[in-house]
Amino acid sequence: MQEMIINNLTSPAILFFLLGIIAALVKSDLKLPTGLNESLSIYLLIAIGMKGGIELSEHAFHELVRPLVGTLSLGIIIPIVTFGVCRRLGIDRKNATGIAATYGSVSIVTFGAALAFVEQANIPYESYMNAFVVLLESPAIIVSLVILKLLESRSYKQEMVYRFSATSVYGPIIKEGLFGKSVFLMVGSLLVGLIGGDRALTIVKPLFIDLYPSILVLFLLGMGLTAGNQLAAVRKYGLKLLALGILLPPVYGFLGVVIGYYSGLSFGGTILLSVLAASASYIAAPAAMRTSVPEANPAIYLGMALGLTFPFNLTIGMPLYYEMAKWFY
Repeated sequence: MQEMIINNLTSPAILFFLLGIIAALVKSDLKLPTGLNESLSIYLLIAIGMKGGIELSEHAFHELVRPLVGTLSLGIIIPIVTFGVCRRLGIDRKNATGIAATYGSVSIVTFGAALAFVEQANIPYESYMNAFVVLLESPAIIVSLVILKLLESRSYKQEMVYRFSATSVYGPIIKEGLFGKSVFLMVGSLLVGLIGGDRALTIVKPLFIDLYPSILVLFLLGMGLTAGNQLAAVRKYGLKLLALGILLPPVYGFLGVVIGYYSGLSFGGTILLSVLAASASYIAAPAAMRTSVPEANPAIYLGMALGLTFPFNLTIGMPLYYEMAKWFY
């Protein structure tokens, strides 16, 4: 495992991420041009969605049923457990919702780094795993917001009958969970790849597949700068957040390993699913929280995701989940 961690830490993508963190900590004036991070995010969303759709087109539906059910179950279990843990630790409902949605959803960049990790180790995996990134984006956001709305309604009415308009409560949740720009772009790209199949591959391969590792390096440099700036915000809110940001990923990573194994995934596919389960969103979920739960403090859920969980998964997490998966195979 030590060799695996060293190899992961010395990959160009991780080194540029660490370079960004160091730049933020030493107050360097290094920064990416305005709008570049947004452009790189759009690129990554399209690349992962297209690749997942193209590869999904090569498989029959019956091959996907068990992994599909397992993946969706993660999107339901993780936000419920996270919300409950946060409430037990005394975190208020709004911020607990933000953390639950963030940790139940996924980090596409962490997944991209995980793809590079298994490919560098020459570990084969199911080609449709890219599509499961899309499947895990929305459910956790919707589940988290539904929990909050139900609890708020119960408190307001002081009874078990929830008298509220389904349109006014669930409408914004469904809209943000399914049609927020990140989810919409990724799902749309997946459908384009699914419909286009091999014909689309020849068109998108030079830009969205061949250049992906290099674009990921540039994006991780920017994410390192952001993560370094968020570390202070996490420390401000106490050790409980620090503990959550470090302890939740391995717990959910192990859950991903268990579900991946019993869903019939290969060794490589199980590693990737465990990384997805352990990751925390800093694109789709925060965007949904800003719209649906503006009272939740972004410094908490975004600071945990970027300042703690993201670096943990990129450095120690992926080799750890690799070792966990070895216990089952």
